[in-house]
Amino acid sequence: MTDPMTVAIATAMAGKAVEVAGEPVRAAVAELSRRVRERIRGRPDGAEALERATGDPTPERVETLAAAIGHLMADDPGFGAEARHLWNQAQTNAAATGDGVVNVLNGQAGRVVQLRDVHGDVNIG
Repeated sequence: MTDPMTVAIATAMAGKAVEVAGEPVRAAVAELSRRVRERIRGRPDGAEALERATGDPTPERVETLAAAIGHLMADDPGFGAEARHLWNQAQTNAAATGDGVVNVLNGQAGRVVQLRDVHGDVNIG
């Protein structure tokens, strides 16, 4: 299973609109896309996946590109860590406007409850 970050980057690199929460995340996806594009062009499998996805951005081709991005990050742990840091920082800086809500959870959790407006009692158990 490909993670949401690499799918967002692959989608942006394929020239498709990326629906993300707020300008900080959009800016991070654009910056990550630029950095990944520079690195992936030197890898035969990545360059081919990029060319195919930009030529015809079907969901399968975008998924293949996302997998190539995942391999790139796994093969270069320093770059992978840098990319994840930028991604997490952008999500943390995301801001809601109007009636919007931004919930950010990084890491793993057994149970998570996220609420917005609560009027009255909340019983969990």
